[in-house]
Amino acid sequence: MKKFAIGIDIGGTNTAIGVVDEDGNVLVKGGIDTPSHGDINQYVKDLAAAVREMIKSVTLLNPESEVLGIGIGAPNGNYYNGTIEYAPNLSFKGVIRLVDLLKAQFPEYKYLALTNDANAAAIGEMVYGGAKGMRNFVMYTLGTGVGSGVVVNGDLVYGHDGFAGECGHTTLIPNGRMCGCGARGHLEAYCSAPGMKRTAFELMAHYNATDSLLADKSFNELNSKMIYDAAVKGDKIALEVFELTGKYLGQGLADTVHHLSPEAIFLFGGPTAAGDFIFKPTIESMEAHLLPIFKNKIKVLPSKLSAGDAAIVGASALVWKELEK
Repeated sequence: MKKFAIGIDIGGTNTAIGVVDEDGNVLVKGGIDTPSHGDINQYVKDLAAAVREMIKSVTLLNPESEVLGIGIGAPNGNYYNGTIEYAPNLSFKGVIRLVDLLKAQFPEYKYLALTNDANAAAIGEMVYGGAKGMRNFVMYTLGTGVGSGVVVNGDLVYGHDGFAGECGHTTLIPNGRMCGCGARGHLEAYCSAPGMKRTAFELMAHYNATDSLLADKSFNELNSKMIYDAAVKGDKIALEVFELTGKYLGQGLADTVHHLSPEAIFLFGGPTAAGDFIFKPTIESMEAHLLPIFKNKIKVLPSKLSAGDAAIVGASALVWKELEK
């Protein structure tokens, strides 16, 4: 009998849903809008209906199939309590007991689990990706923010309250840039995709670089893909953006190494598609900031999760990890 898990990734705008097999292949995927109305009960009903439709389509193709459970990645997701807690980019306010609400919709499933999106990505890397067989590694997700998932001795680290592993909110520069969380100088303010954009504008102002390929872009228009395209063409501002971003990120990774001594650190997200533009300065900076006992021992690797399906696959991996318990 072929076994499957449901992966759900809840974002501020869209909720992605997929049916995933034991090898990490997404058989069916789709989604619904993450609503702005704030009615969690209506949202759960809509979500459950979409999941049932996907399960139906898979069982038609695979009559002997069995769906084992549902894994969910969500902002401010608390694995211990199955809750989403005060997520700033969702319309649902306060503490939402999402796993309990879904259990009421799917009482036939023994395995339902929720965690934050970066933790889900780390579990996905461990179950399906480049961290197979690794017992100590860290996953950094670079996107709108900088998230991270920490695995120690084969287990994801949740801490005493379920929220451990916020490496993106390490203080990089005291009293530096305002971070999206409201504090100043955090790694996220410099190494996220919006952080790269801020660096680009600071550099253009510093050098009065009116000849840069980025100079005619508005702040709202510019994104990390445009910076990459300009870097490929040799634009000095774009190249320096990657150098500085790598310098900052490497410094943050060195702190992570000193705290955890992982076998590897995986990088995932849009900016990592730039390849050596971001990996080379990051690794050089990390090595420069490491204690001698750690030098040339820690691998910095691109994630092996498929970018298009990573969120769904990572969420589904929660089910397989629950099965191991």
